[in-house]
Amino acid sequence: MQLVIVESPAKAKTIEKYLGGDFHVLASYGHIRDLPPKDGSVDPDNGFAMSWENYGDKGKQLKAITDEARKATRLILATDPDREGEAISWHVQEVLRAKKALPQKVDRVTFNAITKQAVTDAMAQPRALDEDLIDAYRARRALDYLVGFTLSPVLWRKLPGAKSAGRVQSVALRLVVEREREIESFVPQEYWSVAAEMEQGGQGFTARLVRWRGEKIDRLTIGREGDAMAAKADVEAGRFTVEKVETRPVSRNPPPPFTTSTLQQEAARKLGFSASHTMRVAQQLYEDGAITYMRTDGVQMDGSAISAARKAIAERYDGGYLPEKPRQYQTKAKNAQEAHEAIRPTEFGREKVGSGDHARLYDLIFKRALASQMASARMERTTVDLVDATGQHGLRATGQVVIFPGFLALYEEGRDDPERGSGKQASADAEEDDSKLLPRMVAGDAPAKKKVTAEQHFTQPPPRYSEASLVKKLEELGIGRPSTYASTLQVLKDRDYVRVEKNRFFAEESGRLVTAFLERFFERYVSYDFTAGLEEELDDISGGRAQWQAVLEAFWRDFKPKTAEVMEQKPSDITAELDKFLEPMLFPPRADGSNPRACPMCGDGQLALRGGRFGAFIACSNYPECKYTRKFGQPGGKEGDEDTGPEVLGKHPETGQDIVRKSGRFGPYIEMGEGKEAKRGSIPKDLPDGEMTLDWAVKLLSLPREVGLHPETGKPIVANIGRFGPYLLHDGKYGRLSSTAEIFEVGMNSAVAKLADAANKGGRGASSREPLKVLGKHPRTEVEIKLMAGRYGPYVTDGTTNATLPKTIEQEALTLEEAAQLIDARAAAAPAKKGKKAPAKKGAAKKPAAKKAPAKKKVAAE
Repeated sequence: MQLVIVESPAKAKTIEKYLGGDFHVLASYGHIRDLPPKDGSVDPDNGFAMSWENYGDKGKQLKAITDEARKATRLILATDPDREGEAISWHVQEVLRAKKALPQKVDRVTFNAITKQAVTDAMAQPRALDEDLIDAYRARRALDYLVGFTLSPVLWRKLPGAKSAGRVQSVALRLVVEREREIESFVPQEYWSVAAEMEQGGQGFTARLVRWRGEKIDRLTIGREGDAMAAKADVEAGRFTVEKVETRPVSRNPPPPFTTSTLQQEAARKLGFSASHTMRVAQQLYEDGAITYMRTDGVQMDGSAISAARKAIAERYDGGYLPEKPRQYQTKAKNAQEAHEAIRPTEFGREKVGSGDHARLYDLIFKRALASQMASARMERTTVDLVDATGQHGLRATGQVVIFPGFLALYEEGRDDPERGSGKQASADAEEDDSKLLPRMVAGDAPAKKKVTAEQHFTQPPPRYSEASLVKKLEELGIGRPSTYASTLQVLKDRDYVRVEKNRFFAEESGRLVTAFLERFFERYVSYDFTAGLEEELDDISGGRAQWQAVLEAFWRDFKPKTAEVMEQKPSDITAELDKFLEPMLFPPRADGSNPRACPMCGDGQLALRGGRFGAFIACSNYPECKYTRKFGQPGGKEGDEDTGPEVLGKHPETGQDIVRKSGRFGPYIEMGEGKEAKRGSIPKDLPDGEMTLDWAVKLLSLPREVGLHPETGKPIVANIGRFGPYLLHDGKYGRLSSTAEIFEVGMNSAVAKLADAANKGGRGASSREPLKVLGKHPRTEVEIKLMAGRYGPYVTDGTTNATLPKTIEQEALTLEEAAQLIDARAAAAPAKKGKKAPAKKGAAKKPAAKKAPAKKKVAAE
């Protein structure tokens, strides 16, 4: 028997069908071991030796692999064809060697697509494990560990509220923060454009002013209204004739097939997918055999694939859409790693795959790959220059017409927002004009002037990064790897260093502070050139051009002393340095010339950055006499950002105690009393008019409110505010309320009805808690799937199987198909449920097995 190891059970089932009875295919379920998250996992003093630890939840799978390996005559490691895949194979081999279960013959095979042809061809060409790729993996893993576990403790101790730092993560965060600074420091510039609406032969067109009073007009030349009105008057007074018409052919070549990076960018632009969601869906398409491997820097396609694409083009379009020779592409990405084929369909005769997000992403991949082998688009671009009788004023009209669409008949690449406030915006405006069709004109024509306009504009700041533009920027700088961008961006969100609104990254205060700290004390290690240079060294390792321990030694030699130096400084000294470093942002000059650090409350105190238990803030030097504070990251202190200290709302009408409004780590709250006996309550965000009055404070402190006794059970119905908002509780069953006000307004009839609705929505086996979202019916079992909030995080359930939502999946972006696949995977990997069923057969169950079942369940739970 020959044992084949792959990553996923879906791949295992498919590949086993292709190989026949002599092969047994098992899944490792990804990596089987890693560096434990504790000091000493990497030992720089011992040649960077690494202590690996098996994942606790992989025990059952490792046992199955070990048992089968002992019986196998040959081990075939068939994990993914990249550095991570090579590492997984190496880990499996090393674990089996340690268990003395490694077969005598061990081979490594790779395939770029899960098709019968690709798999059988790969099996016929085995090789040994690539030691250079394994060394590159070890170097990256050790480097990321050393940075994280050396730098993060410095952050925790010297920068309260900071969570972590990372080699690529911190540089990606710096890009987001620097863009935020650019936007804040941007000063809008006024400019005016003058244009004439004209007509020739019954067809209208627009001509823009490009020369005025003998001088060339650029985009920002006319900066005042008076000049704009004067220019408008000159254009209105002049009679313009065509001076020259220039027509030239233009061709556009199709873009190459997708790489990991370009797929993430285009899916973000056209489908609104996050990078992590794109990679999840692409992974599933790959495992289903629909597309080639989706982690790649390569843009080339296999010769047989090119032939298949050309055949599909010839069948779909006429001969003009097929170029004479096949197109060949070469990667331009900086530091392109192990070369693989581009992302493409495995079959060009298969136009549709799956449904929902899977179908949309496959359609994008299919069209991009097919278009890459189509003919160029041919256009005719026309420029018409017009002058008045004096020769002092000139207008220009541009336009283009598509002569032959070529690849544009199938696919057009999306574009990011132009860099507003720059020349790139001007070129974008010109492209917009170019897309318009002009009437036929010749020199000497005098088109009719219908209307002249002068419009005021203001330059705009550069746009915040989207996932697409941030991934593109990281790739341009040579930072990180396309296969890791999704997880890198997800970490920034999980650490609350950034937030995403309308698909744009906004730097949070904590992210800005961490970036400032790293720029001030570890500038070299968050510089773009240094990080990109380190990537090149790591690629040299994978190419066999560098020794991995030597690269780590060179890095560690400077990095370790630097962290030790910063660790010796007092937190107050760190804060004082950051206060100076951030002064231009926190205390910008005031228009009236007054001291920007002057306290607005007491008048004579000086504002400065302070470090607190829960992070940084701005405070007055006269504390505690003056309790003025404001949030960090608010330049100049905007109205409403200040916290002037506790506010007494009034006295409780029954107890006579003061009710005080305060601000805490988790937001504003109210408090009555002191010490352990004090009653507290968070202030909801949905209060009427957003105001906290004494009446509302008294109501909130009175919670929970008993609505009454349920007419059927006689048990109380209680209304209250919980982690997920206002709710009803009766006999362990929950119902959701729509607002805080409803807690105090809901009556018995309404409460009973809401609880009944919540129970009916849950169906058979429903949880006592209301779901966060009902996703719909499982596409294969027809059972309703719900998203629930659990003790250890959100999970999905069909009433029988619960599957934890991975951190890489955002609750808001979760689709029904993803939830179904999570449940299917959990059901396939769940040994506990089988163990539970065995004791039910009282006559046949073996007592020793029944005793072991709880032990298995306990291990799985850990």
